[in-house]
Amino acid sequence: MKEQFKKFLNEEQDPKAIEKITSKLNDLLMRNEEIGYIAVQKKPAITVFPDSIVMTNKRIIICKPKNLGLSMDFIDFTWDVIEGTFVKENILGSEFSFSTKTELQVSIDYIPKIQARKIFTYAKEQLDILKNPAAKLDEVKVQVPDYSPEETVEEMETEEVTNYAEIIPVASNYSEITTPVAENKFNELSQDELFEKLQNYKKLLDNGLILQGEYDAYKKEILSLM
Repeated sequence: MKEQFKKFLNEEQDPKAIEKITSKLNDLLMRNEEIGYIAVQKKPAITVFPDSIVMTNKRIIICKPKNLGLSMDFIDFTWDVIEGTFVKENILGSEFSFSTKTELQVSIDYIPKIQARKIFTYAKEQLDILKNPAAKLDEVKVQVPDYSPEETVEEMETEEVTNYAEIIPVASNYSEITTPVAENKFNELSQDELFEKLQNYKKLLDNGLILQGEYDAYKKEILSLM
């Protein structure tokens, strides 16, 4: 048995009728049209060529065999022309019917009760979707790309760096500003230059570049020449 109609045999549908219907519907379905359910008529007497109702996501199709089953008539109604659907349960099966906006009444009797309930429910769902398209959207999972949140670049507060080239006296080597012994050139400086030197050393002390003892030695040396 073909896989394409196995799923429609859950409620005692006639396998031969289902196979014949699905084989013919393959050429009738529109793009993106899918069969939702097939109900097959089951009369008390042996019915060799039963009528069937095919529910798709786009329309209702009534299938009526003729010429001893060699051919079949198809009558379809799109969901947008259907006004309402009805089910009447009788002792022997149920009668499924629907009305159109042009006041046309269509019905098929002797549908097994469970099949009639299924097509009635399916029809209600399709009409609800037509009236409220948002209901269809609720059934569809929309996969939203998992975008990573934008990285926040935190602005780091940096310490202000003083250009010590402005405060460190120019010297031929580092020892000239780190050891009092190298301050033999103080004798050649004027009073203003000595005062500027003293200020420079004070800045070095304040910025932790020289020790208090070194500053005191420089200070004593300079003050002795002023």
